[in-house]
Amino acid sequence: MSAEGSGHNTSVRYQPDERPSVAVALGLGAQFAVLIIARIVVVPVVVVRAAGGTDAYLSWALFAAVSLCGLTTILQALRIGRIGSGYVAVMGTSLAVVGVGVTAIAEGGPALLATLVAVASLVPLALSVRLALFRRILTPTVSGTVIMLIPATLMPSAFGLLTDVPADTPPEAAPLCAVATLLVIFVITLTGTLRLWSPVIGVLSGSAVAAFFGLYDVDGIAEASWIGVPAAAWPGLDLDFGPLFWGLLPAFLLVSLIESVQTISNAVAAQRVSWRRPRAADFRAVQGALAAAGTGNLLCGLAGTVPNTLLSTGVAVTDLTGAAARRVGIAVGVVFIAVALLPKMLAVVLAIPGPVVAAYLAVLMATLLLLGMKMVLQGGIDHRNTLIAGVAFWIGVGFQYGAIFPEFAQDFAGGLLRSGVTCGGLAAILMTALMEVTKPRRSRIETRLEVSALPKVREFLAAFASRSGWDESMADRLDAAGEETLLTLIGPDGDAAGADRRRLLLTARKEDGGAVLEFVAATGEGNLQDRIALLGEEAGEVPVERETSLRLLRHLASSVHHEQYHDTEIVTVRVAVPGA
Repeated sequence: MSAEGSGHNTSVRYQPDERPSVAVALGLGAQFAVLIIARIVVVPVVVVRAAGGTDAYLSWALFAAVSLCGLTTILQALRIGRIGSGYVAVMGTSLAVVGVGVTAIAEGGPALLATLVAVASLVPLALSVRLALFRRILTPTVSGTVIMLIPATLMPSAFGLLTDVPADTPPEAAPLCAVATLLVIFVITLTGTLRLWSPVIGVLSGSAVAAFFGLYDVDGIAEASWIGVPAAAWPGLDLDFGPLFWGLLPAFLLVSLIESVQTISNAVAAQRVSWRRPRAADFRAVQGALAAAGTGNLLCGLAGTVPNTLLSTGVAVTDLTGAAARRVGIAVGVVFIAVALLPKMLAVVLAIPGPVVAAYLAVLMATLLLLGMKMVLQGGIDHRNTLIAGVAFWIGVGFQYGAIFPEFAQDFAGGLLRSGVTCGGLAAILMTALMEVTKPRRSRIETRLEVSALPKVREFLAAFASRSGWDESMADRLDAAGEETLLTLIGPDGDAAGADRRRLLLTARKEDGGAVLEFVAATGEGNLQDRIALLGEEAGEVPVERETSLRLLRHLASSVHHEQYHDTEIVTVRVAVPGA
């Protein structure tokens, strides 16, 4: 069965719905922020400097980016209505925008960048509303591949920090700083003692060793002011919509699409590391994450700074510390906003030596790589998914390091193809779309979601089995699987709970010698995939009247996937030929 196994993740200290004390939440939030803030700061600095922007605009763009990342992180954790994931979903500036962002500022000024970012924010907002329509394209294989590409493309840069020390530094200084950081993180994490604080203790230990060798920039901290808000340097919006806008818009929309795929991947990954009992991914939370990301990007555009995205490093820190409470996410956002207003606090973080940062990043990137691999495995390993994940991964790596058509990639769409995550993600999406187009044609039927529709569903499945050339035993298995899935979706009070407004779309197709049935219906309560996983573990949590149908479905189907969206739920049931 594809439903998650019963093994619990005992490393989770605080689940999303648990409430650590305010002091603990603030301490953990500060730890997240300290470990991630440098990643947020670097993008606006690189974009504005490379484009020749003014110091006044850089100060404003940096302030707006950090504070809006904090605001959006709070929004993600709070989950107001349909906006926000309800998880520790740390927002940060988008690396993928560097190439096109530099081009926009250099050729059209900060106002053009602001307009393009605001318009491109419509991509995640639109996806958040209609995500179910793209479920066959934005698969676990695509999401997992994007997650795997992040450490693969960033690690060389991270390793480059190992030697980022002054020329007169003793040769043993950098290795000792890195080893001290790694050793402390590993010992604390493996022993379990103070695991919540292992990353920050490791960084502090490495920084202490660096200070012994004179590598910690104390002067920069002393010179920074305690409180500071940059002078208003809002660039406004370029509403001329001239040729330059239309020429750059496709690149910005493409970047926004890739960042949306990354947000989807990270939102699913955040759910995987946040609960002690494994759960099927809740795509309502993913829709909320996209809505919050789109809202954040719209605010970034209106403020005249670079867009943000859901950071994979935040997921890795959650996995490393086991701190997944929503309070922690709120605290992270509060600290981000405080850092934007306190230049001295930012200077303390930016003064951490390169070898220490490299060692810490090595731990996070290893965690991300494993998370990506798990997501690919979740999508199922067959010849199709193996080909998509493998080819897309190496395409991304090849473009990232200039091994594939470098003379073309350097200049195309403002350097868009220089991003391995963008190229690999696009390759995975296109190959998945091609795979869907070449699959056998689906048979379909639409009816009301009620018990009286059962004869019509059985007749449809019998005709499908006959057209597919299957014998009576396979037809009976399809009939039974369809019946049990329908009854489980309806529930014991289905007919009394407004069934006249609930519709069912059932599609069926042949795949790998068996059948794939897809039930698309108005949303219900609870996840079928999770309830199947509970059978035999804690049967008391599954209503007795529904347990029989669930047990039969588990016996009849080779796998069951249940995806829940706002207003829509989709159950995919795979049925193998008996004896195959």
